[in-house]
Amino acid sequence: MRVTIKCAKYNIEYNIESAGRSTFAAHDNVEVQITMNTMIATAAARGKGPIVWLGMDQQELDDAYDQIVYAPNREQLGKRRLANSAAALKRIGKPERYAYGPTPVEGLDVYRTNKANAPIGIFVHGGAWRNGAASEFTYLAEPFVHIGAHFVVLDFANVDNAGGSLFPMVEQVCRAIGWVYRNAEKFGGDRSRLHLISHSSGSHLSGCAVTHDWAADGLPRDILRGATLSSGMYDLKPVRLSKRSKYVKFTDAMEQELSAIRHLDRLHTPLVLSHGTYETPEFQRQSRDFAAAVKAAGKPVELLVGEGYNHFEMLETLANPFGLLGRAVLGQMGLMLA
Repeated sequence: MRVTIKCAKYNIEYNIESAGRSTFAAHDNVEVQITMNTMIATAAARGKGPIVWLGMDQQELDDAYDQIVYAPNREQLGKRRLANSAAALKRIGKPERYAYGPTPVEGLDVYRTNKANAPIGIFVHGGAWRNGAASEFTYLAEPFVHIGAHFVVLDFANVDNAGGSLFPMVEQVCRAIGWVYRNAEKFGGDRSRLHLISHSSGSHLSGCAVTHDWAADGLPRDILRGATLSSGMYDLKPVRLSKRSKYVKFTDAMEQELSAIRHLDRLHTPLVLSHGTYETPEFQRQSRDFAAAVKAAGKPVELLVGEGYNHFEMLETLANPFGLLGRAVLGQMGLMLA
């Protein structure tokens, strides 16, 4: 028997023969050798379990929905995000804070541009549905306000505080978008040019938002002029099968209603979807499959692939007007730099 395992940390693939030999040659980096030997021992001892989803056993599926397995620099990038946001806050100043609902978490930060009647970017952060706050993402706002767009960052409940349900989170995100539409004039925004921007689990919530029945809320069904969703999940079935079900209390109704790929009849927003080549196989597949489904439905979609980027590195390209995501969003807004 031959077992193939991949070390995402070093982007190396190993083959283990049934006799316990490895085809991996000696490596100059001792840490790589130690990691390789540990993985070989673990894989050889564990073997391949029963298939759970698309050729993956339970451990492989769990790993495919665990970012740290494929992005070992997560903590470093998190520290960099906070440092960059603190520095940006000193340069562009504190945002205006508005409440879109009655609870303390139902608020949003508005970073204003000095351009009148400007387009509005609405950002929905990720964090495995459990982490993150609007104040952590000031660095994303800086290029937009300088180029000529307002940048709004949403706060919303996390799944632990919502009793394990994703429904309240989706409802809050949609209600916040509706608030921005109805109140854009408060900060000089153009309500006819709302653009949704998101990352990770925030892209799951945003996928639900772009397939939301806006007419039922008394709002235009094309309330969003465009949406750029990065590194998201659009079908909850495999997520439900993964270890994320330990903290998300999935139900049949939740899986069905909150899987955006199943509601393309309600999609009236041009989409840009993206993933990095160093993301988990499932996060790559989710974006590819959603893009393919939207295209098959005859609706406008573009799929961007970030070569050499992992899950968290993809978000940093949004803070660069010439980066993969920054260029894409500005292009949707009609604010491309010369």
